[in-house]
Amino acid sequence: MSAHQRPRRRAFSLIDTLAAIVLISVAAPLMLLAIGQSTLRRATATQAITARWLLSERLESITADRHSTTRGYTYLTTANYPAEAPVAGYPNFTRNTTITETTADLTTPGTGYKTVTVTVTWIDPTAGTRTSTLSTVVTDY
Repeated sequence: MSAHQRPRRRAFSLIDTLAAIVLISVAAPLMLLAIGQSTLRRATATQAITARWLLSERLESITADRHSTTRGYTYLTTANYPAEAPVAGYPNFTRNTTITETTADLTTPGTGYKTVTVTVTWIDPTAGTRTSTLSTVVTDY
């Protein structure tokens, strides 16, 4: 090495270290906030999927009862499907079923058609109440 050459720098300077600390102190809280919000959204989506499954499960049960040789169309009444608060195995969910008998226009009370409506309610991670409803029509034909 000659007298005029400087040795190569091998470490961080104080300015490099301070710049890194400032960058991390600005970015870290924003990243943690984003991670927290994505966790809440994931939990909300998971609960919505569970609610949809609970709706479908009840409607499938009602459809099976309709086609059953021992139960049939006359078994389908609201009284045979009581409200569940909470749903067994799902403590944050409630499920209600209503069955109304109508005529072919589905609004006038009568016979021959039953509108089955299942409603599931739950509390999401942000403490908001959510509701999902699914309906179908069952006939006596």
